[in-house]
Amino acid sequence: MRFILIFLLIQYSSLTWAKSIAHHDHIRAQKTIRIAIVIDDMGYRKTDKEALNLPGNFTFSILPHTPFGKILAEQAHQKDHDILLHIPMEAENGKKLGPGALTVDMSEKKIRASLKSSFNEIPFAIGINNHMGSKLTQLYKPMAWTMRYLKEKNVLFLDSLTSRRSKAGRVARYFDVPELNRSVFLDNQLDEKYIKQQFMQLIRQAQNSRSNTAIAIAHPHPETVKALKHLLPLLVTENVELVAISQLLPMPLPTTDQLASVGND
Repeated sequence: MRFILIFLLIQYSSLTWAKSIAHHDHIRAQKTIRIAIVIDDMGYRKTDKEALNLPGNFTFSILPHTPFGKILAEQAHQKDHDILLHIPMEAENGKKLGPGALTVDMSEKKIRASLKSSFNEIPFAIGINNHMGSKLTQLYKPMAWTMRYLKEKNVLFLDSLTSRRSKAGRVARYFDVPELNRSVFLDNQLDEKYIKQQFMQLIRQAQNSRSNTAIAIAHPHPETVKALKHLLPLLVTENVELVAISQLLPMPLPTTDQLASVGND
């Protein structure tokens, strides 16, 4: 009799354990996988506007003081897209930076003035990400001055991670600035096969991350826009949601109207 009871107990425990595993697998499968795709380098070419026709909740990052930047930002904003400022920052290779750039020889006053001018042009921007910046993002002082300004504006910082030695995210956290990091560059090669490979890597990173999220950066090249139109249906197949960059923050940012009303010193 005792052996029968032990056998039944083992059977019951095994069944309960199997149900528990199945339940947790079901919960894991039900978790929403979210990605954000930031289209940056927007502003120099009239053809950049084609990226605004991409179906989905894309985020657009605008180079400051460029020929088409302001109007593209306004058009994207009217369609309820999140807008970032794509702030040029000094690179190790010494490439030309363009207007609104931050460099290692600038004082805090000059960095603040430059950021203020960029935000004045596009006051509804919810944050910045770095254009180039492999040199500047490694340095504490200019990053601290930048983050102090962003904290006052109550906006986010997305590290494009153009350097593995970037200190930007760490400094942002020190100043309590909402910060995110780029996971994948989609179009370092303008080849549809390569872009699809990177797109699938983005999905896998989101699926395998603790936060169930990942962030890609792409550019408004005609080849990229065409490839993305073909690839977006894969998100439905993979049960992945394309969201605005702000939706990946643990806490919501102020509305764009509130951001536009924030004063600058």
